[in-house]
Amino acid sequence: MRTLSKRSEFLAANRGLRFPMPGFVLLVRPRGDGDDAPGIGFTVSKKVGNAVTRNRMKRRLRALARQILPESGIAGADHVLIGRPGGNDIVFAELGEHLESALARAAKKLAR
Repeated sequence: MRTLSKRSEFLAANRGLRFPMPGFVLLVRPRGDGDDAPGIGFTVSKKVGNAVTRNRMKRRLRALARQILPESGIAGADHVLIGRPGGNDIVFAELGEHLESALARAAKKLAR
């Protein structure tokens, strides 16, 4: 799994599919470069809260990605998780279910 680090990669992912869920928004965009490794990026804006809140949200999103993306992620696509206000209040297992359903919706939409 590769990590997105450049602003241009995040902007490219923003032009892809968007799946809003409680606690986060999932952006998915197929790269089309022949590499099957899924890309992952995280962003949490200041609207979510102070630095402690944002860092906690990013840690939770990273843990979700490590747990779910290797099996359910879309090969050859960039995934961006955007934290939303209230995401830290949702139970971790429930966030995992939301991410799996968003990835299933994304895979179904990209298969068309």
